[in-house]
Amino acid sequence: MNADIGRTEMEIVTQLKATRNQTLKYFDLDDKHLDRVYGPGKWTVRFLLHHLADAETILFDRIRRVLSEPRQVLWAFDQEAWANSLDYSRMPIDLSRRIYDAVRGGIIYQAGLHYETEGGREFVHSITGIRTLKDEFDKVAAHNEHHLRQIELALKGSEAGPTAET
Repeated sequence: MNADIGRTEMEIVTQLKATRNQTLKYFDLDDKHLDRVYGPGKWTVRFLLHHLADAETILFDRIRRVLSEPRQVLWAFDQEAWANSLDYSRMPIDLSRRIYDAVRGGIIYQAGLHYETEGGREFVHSITGIRTLKDEFDKVAAHNEHHLRQIELALKGSEAGPTAET
């Protein structure tokens, strides 16, 4: 899974900081922009931001478990169930912003300490199988970049673009 075999701690930390900084500015959007979607039937920018905060907590939990208790089975999570059960439509955006920012800070800290020295530690993902700590750090950055592209697409031409109501 690790496409960035030669990546260094400095490179992953730089990427994690950059995606954090890009993401944080979107939490400050007004409701009109938070309600934009990047395609019919897709999540709003608001839901994507709540999802990023939740996904960061799960990925950080995995990172800490791999560091503390390697080789265990870690379970996938159902993002739709989280969005529905945690009622993303009513969750305060600032709460998710604070969660995202704090957890990303922890991920950046752990990446700086362990990406190269402990990156080969393994765990078993319930769906994808054997993965490494490096894989998980890389996933944090790639996952965030994926959703940043969706947010940017939703906001592109936002004056005429779709909202969740259209």
